[in-house]
Amino acid sequence: MTDGLAAVLWDMDGTLVDSEKLWDVALYECAEWLGGTLTTEQRLTLVGSNMDATASYLLTVTGHQPTAAAVADTGAWIRDRTANLFADELPWRPGAREALAAVRRAGVPSALVTSTERSLTELALDTIGREFFAVTVCGDEVGGHNKPHPEPYLRAARLLGADPARCVAVEDSPPGTESAAAAGCTVLVVPNDVAVAPGPRRVFRTSLTGVDAGTLRALL
Repeated sequence: MTDGLAAVLWDMDGTLVDSEKLWDVALYECAEWLGGTLTTEQRLTLVGSNMDATASYLLTVTGHQPTAAAVADTGAWIRDRTANLFADELPWRPGAREALAAVRRAGVPSALVTSTERSLTELALDTIGREFFAVTVCGDEVGGHNKPHPEPYLRAARLLGADPARCVAVEDSPPGTESAAAAGCTVLVVPNDVAVAPGPRRVFRTSLTGVDAGTLRALL
């Protein structure tokens, strides 16, 4: 613990890297593969969602029954397409890399807390850098209790041995912000594709530019 700040818990997609644009490609193409289309408004409802929920939604809006087998097949299609896209270098969000490095220099532990599955997260970490994170929590490692459930952030805090009330989470989406706030974290919200409603323990910035350990410590 450093001056009351126990840890920083970082979301990935849309927060650290602008990977939501790559998810756009995969999801629009998947809707076409299913014989339908996905509107912009429908796509925005999926920001921060996990794979099973995304696959089920795509099946529903394209006129299919979201059976367990269909959800698994659709998830596999999305996973394979996204893996190809993630294999290239991911674009950083403004200030994100510098903020990660500043927190690391200050000796404050960080965790990556993402709804993305482990296999895709590992590809993303080739760009982001594994050295920044003491632990990583992925969407397929929380027993089905994905964001907006608090379990992803509670799990990260447990793995770090940190009190969630002394952690700052960094998020961009409504489900992620809900998850972190419900876990008891202070949330630095940097909206990307969708607006996030104000609420308790939520502080807003337009970017991560200039953010360091001192900035985050002051939020507690």
